[in-house]
Amino acid sequence: MSIDTVIAGGTVVSPSSTFDAAVAIDDGTIVAVGDERNLPDAESRIDATGQLVMPGIVDPHVHIDDHVSIDSYRTATGAAALGGVTTVIDFAWQAYEGEESPWDEPAPLAEGFERKRNNQREALVDFGLHGGVLREGEDLFSEIPDLVEAGVTSFKMYTAYEFGVSNGYLRRVFDALAEQGAVGVVHTEDDSICQSLVRELREAGRDAPEAYPQSRPDYAEAMAADDAVRIATEAGAKYYGFHTSSRDAAAAIAGHRDDGSRVRAETCTHYTTLDESVYAELGNLPKIAPPIRSPDDAEAMFEYLRCGVLSVVSTDHVAQLRASKEGRPWWEGPYGANGLQASLPVFHDEAINERGLSYPFLVRVMSANPAETFGLPNKGTLDPGTDADIVMFDPERTDTIAAENNASEADYSIYEGREVTGGVTKTLVRGEVVAEDGEIVGDPGHGEFIERDIPDWSA
Repeated sequence: MSIDTVIAGGTVVSPSSTFDAAVAIDDGTIVAVGDERNLPDAESRIDATGQLVMPGIVDPHVHIDDHVSIDSYRTATGAAALGGVTTVIDFAWQAYEGEESPWDEPAPLAEGFERKRNNQREALVDFGLHGGVLREGEDLFSEIPDLVEAGVTSFKMYTAYEFGVSNGYLRRVFDALAEQGAVGVVHTEDDSICQSLVRELREAGRDAPEAYPQSRPDYAEAMAADDAVRIATEAGAKYYGFHTSSRDAAAAIAGHRDDGSRVRAETCTHYTTLDESVYAELGNLPKIAPPIRSPDDAEAMFEYLRCGVLSVVSTDHVAQLRASKEGRPWWEGPYGANGLQASLPVFHDEAINERGLSYPFLVRVMSANPAETFGLPNKGTLDPGTDADIVMFDPERTDTIAAENNASEADYSIYEGREVTGGVTKTLVRGEVVAEDGEIVGDPGHGEFIERDIPDWSA
């Protein structure tokens, strides 16, 4: 008996330990992990000497090819592959009418699902989809069961912007999701607080980028998080808080979390590695909602990651051009910043090199936990029988983050000039090498749409 590939000579990282072992791959699946001498002969051998062999990163929060991001699936998943990200979860959007809407008229969420699923032909890595709720309508409730059956087992709602929904509608959606066992994911900021502060800052002529964080304060995030978690808990639904950015918001989630069986949340790489001084340095380029906050808030993200209230680190990847952000007051121009390509090396450098956290911790928050949280049993692990999604990582490699290396359509990086130690050397998706030594080597279309399971949060 022979197999396709063996990765040998490296240090395997699991969610609980590190150990020297080889990984055997056949037909896109991990078939064994152990001493190379005890494994079947392989047609090809990948030497991982001096490197870490980790499960591919699972990023459950990315925006691709839609009204908020200029990336195509080819460019965004290329960036993902270079960054060791082997699975992403994007959004299938429900069309709505509004001043800022790109759609001419409302349309079912199922239409957004079909459009996004067809991007498989461009994808280099695997992807799933959240359902994106952008308006209050009766049609959603008849669609939810069919979408869950099609593998869309989480649904996003906003409490801010013109497409935010009321608490009353949020309650109805959580009731419907509870019936299905699906997950409600929420962008939580109190819109009335934010809009009133925007008006006051504009009237005062506070147009410098440094004023932007004051328009979306931590208490607005905490207030909305507390409401949303309370509504979900009363409905008996699974709740997942997107892009937690502040100590106050994390504390609000912790107050409802109990044992974590229904309440979970993430933070993002930028909230753990940057602080509000970035607005003076980079202007509007890091305009993200919620904003990048104080050094104490960045510290709080690690405190809450350590204790498990926050269990995932994502990117909230959004590709925009420098020209669309610069040369205007902060209240104009788009939100978002790209992060797929840089997230793993940047977070690794901060968490491992600067703070002394463990490699199993990194694998938990960037691979195993997001896979388990969002119903991806074959992702986020190197267990035999699961997909051979693997990132090989050199912990001694040094790099300087530079936008000129972006595979994304974005022409800037909020980490520009940051020196990091530790970098991706090879990324495999279902046993195929898709990126190697900073070059994309896979073919568009290798990535597949993944129908996600209804997740079991009882463990």
